[in-house]
Amino acid sequence: MRSPLVRRILVGASLSLLCFAGLASEAAAQEPEEISGNVTDAATGQPLAGVSISIVGSSRAVVTNTAGTFVLRIRPGTWTLRTTIIGYAPIEQDVTVQAGQPLTVNMVMAVQALEIGQIVVNVGSRSGRTVLETPVPIDVISAEQIIESGYTEVNQVLRELVPSYQASHQTISDGTDHINPASLRGLGPDQTLVLVNGKRRHNSALVAVNGTFGRGAVMVDLNAIPVAAIGRIEVLRDGASAQYGSDAIAGVINIVLKEQTDSFQLTSTVGATGGCLSTPNRADTGEPINLDWDCDGEQVQLGLNYGFPIGGRGFFNVSGQYLNRERTNRSGAEMKDQFLGIEGEAATDAELARRGLTRADVSMFTGQSGAKVGMIFFNTAIPLGLDAEVYGNGGASFRRRGDRVLPKGE
Repeated sequence: MRSPLVRRILVGASLSLLCFAGLASEAAAQEPEEISGNVTDAATGQPLAGVSISIVGSSRAVVTNTAGTFVLRIRPGTWTLRTTIIGYAPIEQDVTVQAGQPLTVNMVMAVQALEIGQIVVNVGSRSGRTVLETPVPIDVISAEQIIESGYTEVNQVLRELVPSYQASHQTISDGTDHINPASLRGLGPDQTLVLVNGKRRHNSALVAVNGTFGRGAVMVDLNAIPVAAIGRIEVLRDGASAQYGSDAIAGVINIVLKEQTDSFQLTSTVGATGGCLSTPNRADTGEPINLDWDCDGEQVQLGLNYGFPIGGRGFFNVSGQYLNRERTNRSGAEMKDQFLGIEGEAATDAELARRGLTRADVSMFTGQSGAKVGMIFFNTAIPLGLDAEVYGNGGASFRRRGDRVLPKGE
């Protein structure tokens, strides 16, 4: 006969085993189950790569591969799958995950421009256009926001509206005075992929020189695209080399051109930098030195856009832009002695006058250069059937230094 102590030990062990079995059964019931499937285009039936599949209310999200397939693991229960990608209407679908039963979900997405409801305004951020329900940050800038920015060139619009994007007018930098080297996330100008309507935009023929940012790089001239031609700009602020290639290390900028028809739009911008540069005076006589400096940075911009339909569903949209931008100067007069053996401002001025020169000829002028710019761009598409169309876009631009009469030596 077993002793009372032995019986108590056996009963305790049995209860422990029963509790452990119950806990194990409950844990098994909460093991994540697999949700798999594929995402295809509603019009073509082709798989869609790079689609974000997220589970609402959780941190789980994946991106479809090149075959359009995905695999997620989540605890049993009822969940909502959200499917998003730029250019397609988002999808939300409720699914019920049961223990021990893998689930297959196939989704079909239709082409559609981004709706306002997809754009989340971030209070306190200067972008205010960031789509948050994606694995990486995406800024979407509308045509209205581009106009309201007050800038006349695409590089300056992006600099103002997109976080971590920087582009500045250069000084004494050869052709980069006009083709500004730009940086996304602090990386080089040739490490950001630029697309127009989802297709790669060609680089310019200019190599950045003279010690400017991105020296040795060949970049895309974004300022060759008229602001009036842009319907929206999409900026992916994260590396995308795995999908697009090595030129997308910093991110991707996709410029979507306007497609509207039976609409004529005319925009105009006039402005100048505030204030005038003070006129320096001679130290000895107090008389003003005339360097022909005035209020600067005056610019006049005129843009137009018009589209007309072709057939039932085709369109042809054309845009033009003219910009007359005067140079700016942010330097002072060079008042030092300029000749060996000649000292003093009056003596130096007399020697400059004897040689037919002025202080302007020995002063360095720093600031953005003047320019006259003319651009024309078109965007067209003509459907040929249910799954085929003829499309195209392109343009021409002309840019040269402004005609404003400048001081000698500038």
